[in-house]
Amino acid sequence: TPFDGCPIDFDRILCWPKTESGAWAVLPCFKEYNGVIYDHSQNATRYCHPNGKWDNYSHYTACHHMTDPPPDIVEITSIIYYSGYIISLIALSLAVIVFVYFKDLRCLRNTIHANLFITYILSALMWMVILTQQLSGSSGGGLTSCVIFVTLLHYFTLTNFFWMLVEGLYLYMLVVETFSGDNLRFNMYAAIGYGGPGVFVVVWAIAKGIAISGQERATSLEIDCSWMRESVVDWIFQGPVCAVLIINLVFLIRIMWVLITKLRSANTVETRQYRKASKALLVLIPLLGITYLVVLAAPAEGVVSDIFAVARALLLSTQVGYILCEIGNVELMF
Repeated sequence: TPFDGCPIDFDRILCWPKTESGAWAVLPCFKEYNGVIYDHSQNATRYCHPNGKWDNYSHYTACHHMTDPPPDIVEITSIIYYSGYIISLIALSLAVIVFVYFKDLRCLRNTIHANLFITYILSALMWMVILTQQLSGSSGGGLTSCVIFVTLLHYFTLTNFFWMLVEGLYLYMLVVETFSGDNLRFNMYAAIGYGGPGVFVVVWAIAKGIAISGQERATSLEIDCSWMRESVVDWIFQGPVCAVLIINLVFLIRIMWVLITKLRSANTVETRQYRKASKALLVLIPLLGITYLVVLAAPAEGVVSDIFAVARALLLSTQVGYILCEIGNVELMF
């Protein structure tokens, strides 16, 4: 006869075996979860309803952690992110104040810079708010605040990338086209920088809401905010990010080609040409966001994964410093 109980199921923590309808499944607690050591002499339970469906909630309340573990990679990277973003926020705020206060600096180029800095500020603030909630175990206002904060985080992060695209487009127009850098009005740049991300985030939010409501399940050890879970739906905003990086990479190659050509026409020594070209490349890479390509395909686990996590935290939280230090050099070169 066919089995009418609950089938084998994985709840992202344990794999639950086939269980008769109306019965409790019992499994030993795990030895380790997210770097925390647990008392595996106790048991976790999950109920199989009479209709043959698993309960959405797995009971891990008896699984107590043994001792406070040494700082894991999550703690280390969190400290790095906090430190880097705080320093970046201070520097960015000062830069925006300078752009706003000194009227002599008001031009299309600096307006684009200021908007890029503002998106960095907003995305960093939202990231820190969400991280603080997760580390403190506070769910804030529940699902509503979760949806608002995560949606805003994705929007501001996307505006970050799209304003990088605007920076790349402006430099391309200035260097490659040589005469049409200001042909596009600021409203057009703003439509790209703020309007484009808005479209993708609205579509993502609708799709995410449908996906979450269709397969919602929770455990006492999972992230409180279900919208933070990764899923295939996230490619709705990850895809445009990859596209922006590729477009900026194309801009970068074209700009570098023009720069090298100009350096050669100046009858300089070959080594000096490539030294200058390399300097320009290193200046443009953080400005156009190409550094994100280095960490898109990080290893999933192991020591190498930890190294990538630390490198990513250092790179992404402090790259604003490179932009602020080198942006003047870029303008002098172009």
